[in-house]
Amino acid sequence: MTGLLRSIGFVAIVVGTVAPASAQQPVPAGHIKTVAGSAFVVREHGTVPAKPGDAIFASDSLRTSADGAVGVTMRDDTRLSLGPNSEVRVDRYVYSPGEGGLGMVLKFVRGAAVYVSGRMAKLAPDSVRLEAPSAIVGVRGTTVAIKVGS
Repeated sequence: MTGLLRSIGFVAIVVGTVAPASAQQPVPAGHIKTVAGSAFVVREHGTVPAKPGDAIFASDSLRTSADGAVGVTMRDDTRLSLGPNSEVRVDRYVYSPGEGGLGMVLKFVRGAAVYVSGRMAKLAPDSVRLEAPSAIVGVRGTTVAIKVGS
């Protein structure tokens, strides 16, 4: 009986130490390259000031104030720049070309932005969508300037 309890205790310790190591952190969709003025990353747990080098993830939003601008490079080398009083949400981002997983949906909420396509648009053009309140843009490997609102 003592040997059985010792074995169960050992298994519990091994499982307890292995489980957290196997839990994977989400893979960043991209990184912030430049920030000017007031720019923020909005996540489910709150809003944080954007800083160069910060990771952004699928479901994050980028928001700028009247004096703000932010530049982002995604994992596939897509580049996104937001001007003052702008907001865009990374609604979906999957970049695993080896496994055939490709998909990006950017939702432009307000303001002005420039999008320069990366490798994903070249590999699978139908996997990239840029959405605005009154339009959806299909990307075929290009540069797009978007203005939402007046």
